[in-house]
Amino acid sequence: MTELPGFGLVERARALGALIAGEADEIERTRRLTEPVVSALIENGLYRTLLPQSLGGAEAAPEVFMQMLEEIAKLDASTAWCLGQCSVCGMIAASLDHDVAHEIFNTPPGILAWGAVAHEARAVEGGYRVTARWDFASGSRQASWLGAHVRIVSADGAPRKNADGSPEVRTLLFPATSAVLHDVWHAIGLAGTGTDSYEVSDLFIPERFATFRDVPQALREKGPLYKLGTGSAFSLGFAAISLGVARATLDAAIALARGKHQSLAAKAMRDNAAVQGLIGRTEGDLRAARAYLHATANAMWRELTVSGEFSEPHRIAVRLASTWTIQQSAKVVDTAYHMAGATAVFRSNPFERRLRDMHAIAQQIQARDTHFEDVGRAILSAQPS
Repeated sequence: MTELPGFGLVERARALGALIAGEADEIERTRRLTEPVVSALIENGLYRTLLPQSLGGAEAAPEVFMQMLEEIAKLDASTAWCLGQCSVCGMIAASLDHDVAHEIFNTPPGILAWGAVAHEARAVEGGYRVTARWDFASGSRQASWLGAHVRIVSADGAPRKNADGSPEVRTLLFPATSAVLHDVWHAIGLAGTGTDSYEVSDLFIPERFATFRDVPQALREKGPLYKLGTGSAFSLGFAAISLGVARATLDAAIALARGKHQSLAAKAMRDNAAVQGLIGRTEGDLRAARAYLHATANAMWRELTVSGEFSEPHRIAVRLASTWTIQQSAKVVDTAYHMAGATAVFRSNPFERRLRDMHAIAQQIQARDTHFEDVGRAILSAQPS
């Protein structure tokens, strides 16, 4: 059997279990990944999972990326989220000049983060000037470079258009030292991600640090991974994180049920038929969600590696599987939390943080109900076979 690109990364992630578990409380308290965790992720090459092999990256298959994030998420969701976010950001290297990409990603720590699409940049001689602030920059506290997805306006202020008439949007990259970071991430879950805002003022960005994101014609790397695009990679990665959180929460509930005797109950939890049935059904739900997500990703990857094209049906399939998996994982976490009873409310026990983290994940764009509308519209508009 041929080894998937990135083989060995999952095992390296598992090997960091004791370290990440031991740092999780400090990550939560400080709202930042700790230095030992970041150093370990860098030293083990985990931030380079989706970087091109031409830059010394793993250029890993989605299956490897997903399993790696799932293993980290079982230990700490914030660490997995930052790792997933910055890894996918690194895919922009495939659209950059090789020397520029080398400068960004092969100068330690070589980590890129970015926030939401917003604002404009003015085209000037040799590049662009921009004054703006962006939000939701997970992993920005570890990043050496930041990115900004902006609409481009000409020197006279007129919006530039693509050939199809849509606004021209480019991704501009600049050193993190060029920006001011604002500590705004005071959230109920994923507290350790440091998903802060960043701001620049009249910053000049040379043309060579500007590119198009998820535009096949802009790709300089020919590997199939980069045909997938960052949008679908985010979907698969964050869904895998939700599976890791759900797995750890349900495992904690199972361990509790094996040893706990509920107050006023005649039987121990492990001997209670209602608890047994609930665990069985919830285990089935979680296994089904995981199998569905991975089957969808693997089918897409097989076709992509053969055809070289990321088809619209596979894009829709990835969107559906990812959204459904995140929502199903949230239900598993809710069930496990309620099963644990009063034990779950104490911070010293492995439930309440995971509940908060899971529901922070479920509030993100990847889990929106509107994705089901998009999928349904695509199904209804397709011609019967």
